[in-house]
Amino acid sequence: MTTQTMHGTENRAMKTPPIVSPQEWEAARQQLLVKEKELTRARDAMAAQRRRMPWMAIDKKYEFDGPRGKATLLDLFEGRRQLIVYRAFFEPGVFGWPDHACRGCSLGADQVSHLSHLNARDTTLAWASRAPQADIARLKARMGWEMPWYTMTDSFDADFGVDQWHGHNAFIRDGDKVFRTYFINSRGDEAMGTTWSYLDMTALGRQETGEDSPEGYPQTPPYKWWNWHDNYEAETTIHPMWLDILTDPAGAAIRRREADAKACGCE
Repeated sequence: MTTQTMHGTENRAMKTPPIVSPQEWEAARQQLLVKEKELTRARDAMAAQRRRMPWMAIDKKYEFDGPRGKATLLDLFEGRRQLIVYRAFFEPGVFGWPDHACRGCSLGADQVSHLSHLNARDTTLAWASRAPQADIARLKARMGWEMPWYTMTDSFDADFGVDQWHGHNAFIRDGDKVFRTYFINSRGDEAMGTTWSYLDMTALGRQETGEDSPEGYPQTPPYKWWNWHDNYEAETTIHPMWLDILTDPAGAAIRRREADAKACGCE
């Protein structure tokens, strides 16, 4: 197979995998699926180890500029129990300034999932750079980004390993006491952006029953807390249809198909 470059010029022939029948393709997929499941279990085990990481007390008082003025590290939690802070490079001296943030950080910003799902698990995501707030507000409006984004004013970046490179720091609070719980940077940042990848790096995890967490950690049944992002505040009780899916997923699927068939006269 010949390939083309992004400019349309023909490149040398690409050595492709064999072309097979549907049965052979499914057999190959099932073989690879074994390794994929192993990877999923290994990822779950890694997250369980993160939940058992020791906590590092944060005694130093850090100060940020935010859209509403001065803010402490505790303020960044916005009243929630957990906080993830991503250090983004948007400041003088960074390629793209003042129109854009770093290309890599900007690609990451485009992948950030809707924050309401994280918030529903008592977790806040915030970004931090050294650019002034006016520039951050202008950039967010231009790019359509909505995460809270603060200006670092002290040694926060150097103290948490993100003065020369991007990274995600996870924190938890006990009242007014703040602790660092985990840190992901470099290629680890590539996987960040989903609700799950964020929660899996936190001290409390996804907070779902079935997770391998220390005794006493907050947990609720999987799926039960999931909601539309504009409905977490409005809905206080679980919908009967969703409860049906939770308690009997296989039966619920059959009942939905039967109802759809009846509605369209396809019985």
